[in-house]
Amino acid sequence: MASRAQHLFLVLVALLSAAACSSPRASDQRATGRWALALHGGAGVLDRDAPRAELDEHRASLEAALAVGRDLLAAGGSALDAVEAVVRVLEDDPRFNAGKGAVFNEEGRHELDASIMEGHTLRCGAVAGVRTVKNPVSLARLVMERTRHVLLMGDGAEQFATLVGVERVPNEWFDTERRRKVLEEVLRERKQATVLDEESKPPRAYGTVGCVALDAEGRLAAATSTGGLTGKRWGRVGDTPILGAGNWADAHVAVSGTGTGEQFIRHAVARTIAARMQFGGESLDEAANAVVQRTLSKDDGGVIAIDRHGRIATPYNSDGMYRGMADASGRFEVRIHED
Repeated sequence: MASRAQHLFLVLVALLSAAACSSPRASDQRATGRWALALHGGAGVLDRDAPRAELDEHRASLEAALAVGRDLLAAGGSALDAVEAVVRVLEDDPRFNAGKGAVFNEEGRHELDASIMEGHTLRCGAVAGVRTVKNPVSLARLVMERTRHVLLMGDGAEQFATLVGVERVPNEWFDTERRRKVLEEVLRERKQATVLDEESKPPRAYGTVGCVALDAEGRLAAATSTGGLTGKRWGRVGDTPILGAGNWADAHVAVSGTGTGEQFIRHAVARTIAARMQFGGESLDEAANAVVQRTLSKDDGGVIAIDRHGRIATPYNSDGMYRGMADASGRFEVRIHED
């Protein structure tokens, strides 16, 4: 009997050990020396026949942000530092709908959202509706690191920004003439429609920026930032600050989305991709494409995603998506359309 009990005990130990190895946890992280990075600048892009100079300017902006993340990770930096640094560059670039260059709300002002998440700890932070924070992604990280909360909004987020001393700018600092012209067009159309008619129309050229990264220690992270929708009202908040919708990172995958925020929230897009991998055994490509191409509708947008092996996926169902990819093998590329 003792021998049989001992045998069963050893079998149980073996089964528990196998189960533990099948699902990566924070304690399972191992230095691999392999790093990878992906970024996006939104799924609302220039037409293919746009002036070549304008397309080249956007590619140059993507390359500049991608180089920041590449250099940081190649030097042994953390995935969390990399995604924050890359998103800050994109927030400061007026070509994208985040930070400087964010779209206007109906009142002609800017309300900014951002989130950040560290995969192996599931630590996360987010802000919504901030108005004077130059780099919302950095405030989101401070929510994660300096409070016990996940999401701060509006006046409360502004008060927290004062407490922690992040860089502030007047709301007008985010203005660009290009975004103002789009607002004027939206408001003209809105005068000719009922509220319900207007709210049922698809969003106008959504933007949003984001970054996902895997560092040499095997850690994953994701960050996303946006100015939202042109002409938004009623305090509308999209998917960007909602962890699991527009942003997510765990021990399996990091995901950042861009597109129709309400759809990303309804389908918990970022977390669903992770769940299909974790519980359904799907590969990164299988999971990301299933959600973007079959769950979402045409023109809802896209995602960038990276798994714990450094594989990258960038599926989208719109006309294009500003995106860039880099890794330890020397890969360094940016794309706008299927080119």
